[in-house]
Amino acid sequence: MKLLRTMLLAGAATALASPALAQDGGISDDAVKIGMLLDMSGPYSALDGQGSVVAVQMAIDEMGGEIDGKKIELMTADHQNKADIGSNLARQWSDQNNVDLILGGANSGVGIALQEVTSEKNIAYINNGAASAALTNENCAPETGIHWTYDTDALANGTAVAMVKEGNDSWYFITADYAFGHKLEENAMDAVKANGGTVVGNVRAPFPTQDFSSFLLQAQGSGAKVIGLANAGTDTQNSVKQAQEFGIVQGGQKLASLLLFLTDVEALGLDASQGLTLTTGFYWDQDDMAREWSAKFEEKHGSKPTMVQAGMYSSALNYLKAVKEAGTDEAKAVVAKLKEMPIEDAFSRNGKVRADGLMVHDMFLAQVKTPDESKGNWDFYNIIRTIPGDDAFRKLEDGSCEAAKG
Repeated sequence: MKLLRTMLLAGAATALASPALAQDGGISDDAVKIGMLLDMSGPYSALDGQGSVVAVQMAIDEMGGEIDGKKIELMTADHQNKADIGSNLARQWSDQNNVDLILGGANSGVGIALQEVTSEKNIAYINNGAASAALTNENCAPETGIHWTYDTDALANGTAVAMVKEGNDSWYFITADYAFGHKLEENAMDAVKANGGTVVGNVRAPFPTQDFSSFLLQAQGSGAKVIGLANAGTDTQNSVKQAQEFGIVQGGQKLASLLLFLTDVEALGLDASQGLTLTTGFYWDQDDMAREWSAKFEEKHGSKPTMVQAGMYSSALNYLKAVKEAGTDEAKAVVAKLKEMPIEDAFSRNGKVRADGLMVHDMFLAQVKTPDESKGNWDFYNIIRTIPGDDAFRKLEDGSCEAAKG
C-alpha cells in the first residue's frame, strides 16, 4: 500500500517522456522491468494477491534473475479493483519507470482499462485474473495484449454445457454487476440455449456484496433447476454459504459456480461446497508436472496455487523466454515471438498464443469432492474430463477482433 500511495501522490508530477524502447534490438534501460497490478486487499486477494507475486518471482528465479546479463526487476501495487487507479498506475509506470510488461487485472473493468493504456504506451500486457472475453474480442489489442489463464467463453463452455447435457436445462443467474459478471452471464446464457436449455431469469448484484438473501430468494422462487453464480471470490463464497442457509440445494435446485477457485473451496469447506461443478485452467494435482511445481509454491506461500497464480508463473516465464529469444524487450516484438512459441509448462497443456492474443490451452471440468472423498489439505477436486483448448475457447473466426483476422 505504501507504493500505491506514493505513486498516486506523484500523479500530478508525472513525466511526459515516452518509455525508452528497444526498437533496434537489445534490452531497454539495461533491465527487463515487470509491473504487477493486483488485488492485494479486496475480494480477489486470496486467489491473486501475494500468491501471484510469489509465482512470478519463481519464474524470475527460474530464469536466473537476468537475461543476457540484464537484471529482471519486479514491482507491485494494489489496483483496489478500480479501473482509474489501475490506469493511473500503469501510466506512471510507463512514464516514470519505463516498465516493459504489466501483469494482472483480476477484475475485468481494471483489465480492460489496463489493456487500453498498455496498447497506447506500447507496453506488453498479460492478463491472468480478469475473465471477460471482451479482452480478445471488442476490446482486443493483439499486438501488445495477451489473455492467458481462462476467459468467460471457456468457463461457460465447460460448466454450463456439461450441466445442461445432464438434464439441468432451466437456469436462473445471479450476476456480479460489472464487466466480468455481465460477460460471464452472457456467455453462459448462450451456452445454455445453444444446448437446448432455457433461461428463466436473472438478477444483478452489486460488486462486492455481503448479503445475497434477496437475490437467492428470487432465484429460488423462479423454479429453475440451476442457479448460475456469475461471480467470483468472496461474492461466490457468500452466495454459496447463504444458499446453504436457505436450503436451496436441499430443496432440489442445483448451484453452478461459473468461476470457482481453490481458495474459495478452502474458505467454504467441503461440507458447503461439495458437489459443485466447475471449470478450471489448472489444478495442482492434475499431473506430475503440476504437483512438482505446486509443492515448491506451497513451500514459499503456505498454500497450493490457484489457477490465477499458476497462470501468472506461466505467463511471466514464457514472456521472459520470448524476450531472450527475440533479443529485445520491445513489446510488439516480444508478443510476436510468444505467438510462435508452444506454451507447455507446469500450468499449460497444449498451449498456444493466438493471433487475437488469446492463449488457448486445455481446460478441465471438475467437481468438488465430498469430505469423505478428500484425502487431506487441498485435495478438493475430482477431474471429470479434459476439455481441449480448441473446444473450450471461442474460435478466432467467430470472435470480433477484426485486427487479428487480416
